[in-house]
Amino acid sequence: MASTNPSVQFFAGVSEEIADVSLRREPRTGKRVVVMIFKQLKALEGFQSFTKQSLNSMVLADEEGEIRVTPTSTKFIFGGPEGDDLQQVKCEFAIEQDDHWERFMRFMHRYAAANGMAYDES
Repeated sequence: MASTNPSVQFFAGVSEEIADVSLRREPRTGKRVVVMIFKQLKALEGFQSFTKQSLNSMVLADEEGEIRVTPTSTKFIFGGPEGDDLQQVKCEFAIEQDDHWERFMRFMHRYAAANGMAYDES
């Protein structure tokens, strides 16, 4: 496959910018959980209205191909003087299989390198 800039999309052709990523492991189940935080969603800027159903899947694309993700949770956090300014969107999903985790991590390394992000263990 040709070299492709890594991207995250809720809607085809509209690439989003990840502000932060948190990688966790659930202590009871050992399930790996990814939380992606977006400060804004370009997909929403182009539409007058949207529904939660619009954000029920996400595509992570890079030179290896596409990873289709179904978030288990999408939270919209509002603030500002009127309380109606979108501050961030938190999108959470779980990855159970080791080979899927390894593929996701290859994507994240490429995305981080292309977008000036760095890994910080807390």
